[in-house]
Amino acid sequence: MTKTYIVPIPIKVPMQSKSYKYRALTMIELMVVIVMMSMFVIMVKHNILGLFNRGRFERQVFDMISTIEKASIAASSSERRYEFIIDIDQQSYTLREITTPDLSVVLEEEIIASKDLSEGCSVAYVEFDDETWTNNGVAKFRAGRAGWVYGGKIVMLDEDKNAYSIVIGRLSRNATLEEGDVDILKPRDKDEMAF
Repeated sequence: MTKTYIVPIPIKVPMQSKSYKYRALTMIELMVVIVMMSMFVIMVKHNILGLFNRGRFERQVFDMISTIEKASIAASSSERRYEFIIDIDQQSYTLREITTPDLSVVLEEEIIASKDLSEGCSVAYVEFDDETWTNNGVAKFRAGRAGWVYGGKIVMLDEDKNAYSIVIGRLSRNATLEEGDVDILKPRDKDEMAF
């Protein structure tokens, strides 16, 4: 009978150093931190851009309201007449003093203010209190000493297509901003009045 012996032969297996293990772990951690920071930056960027665009929309709308009120106040304190012109196709507005009997011609020297609206702020349509409206071309509000000839609303859209209404009353000197597409007060006939 033969005897078999098993002799262990030492084989050198390269040992991984502890510093190598720590370097790999640090690299994985670094990658996770970078991914988390990137996600955080994207969320913050989205929120800041939303606030910036919202602020730009509000500035343009309040500038338009201020221009409307300037016309109303100036007309009430003098014998002059003013016209606030909204060009829906060009997405712009103009304030002018009416100096000639021909209302269809706007002279360069009559223009007091003229501004273009940016992409995040647009005019959807204009409705007057005599139940006429337009969503293209030009709409005009005229102010004299007694107030606005016609009242109405200017429906504005922000970048997210949310509607806001600038309401102009016939007798009120102030234009107001309302959220949404609001109903406006319409003049009544003599037959509809209780007194």
